[in-house]
Amino acid sequence: MLTRARYLEAMGIDVWRRRAAVPEHQTAAPTADGNAVPAVAGMIWEELQRSVAACTRCELHRGRTQTVFGVGDAHAEWLIIGEAPGAEEDRQGEPFVGRAGQLLTAMLFAVGLKREQVFIANILKCRPPNNRDPQPEEINCCAPFLERQIALVAPRIILAVGRIAGQNLLKTSTSIGKLRGQAFAYGERRIPLVVTYHPAYLLRSPREKRKVWQDLLFAKRLYRESMREVPA
Repeated sequence: MLTRARYLEAMGIDVWRRRAAVPEHQTAAPTADGNAVPAVAGMIWEELQRSVAACTRCELHRGRTQTVFGVGDAHAEWLIIGEAPGAEEDRQGEPFVGRAGQLLTAMLFAVGLKREQVFIANILKCRPPNNRDPQPEEINCCAPFLERQIALVAPRIILAVGRIAGQNLLKTSTSIGKLRGQAFAYGERRIPLVVTYHPAYLLRSPREKRKVWQDLLFAKRLYRESMREVPA
């Protein structure tokens, strides 16, 4: 069992010691080329992966190297949702790689989770040019994919990392500072949802890591509470 100090160290937080001691879409949507695409609701995992890989729903498909579907356990109890792929994610086809990905892995490790034990996805499956914020129409085009992923994974808790993920999943414009520290319920299953800062933001503002540590402990507590609610 890791000590609290080792949890904090895994996240890169200095440890000080005293000297003395997102409803599923039911209809087809047009692509950026004007062609109809099959409805996502009802797809099994493999069908969903193929549909994402071939997607031309919005203009982002024209500049991508590949789509970034998600990675991890398809039946995970923890679902981590970020905003959109960056340059390295676009090259590798996997979310949260590079320095931000390493920090996310450390964040998960801090609460006793390995990366392969969770499922990690993004609001968008294609990289926006120059890593700009996703546009509303792009988010709307990708929403059925993410909603179906959530339905298929059926997690016990969702951790939304970053302002864009939190605001879009909760359909709000409330600042991330005000979304933190609250327990939200996502969808008809009322999955507990916690919002925290994005690892990329923490790389720029390392002093905020302690707040993320608090968010992770809060999420872990909600997860444990959800486990106690399972019928015997």
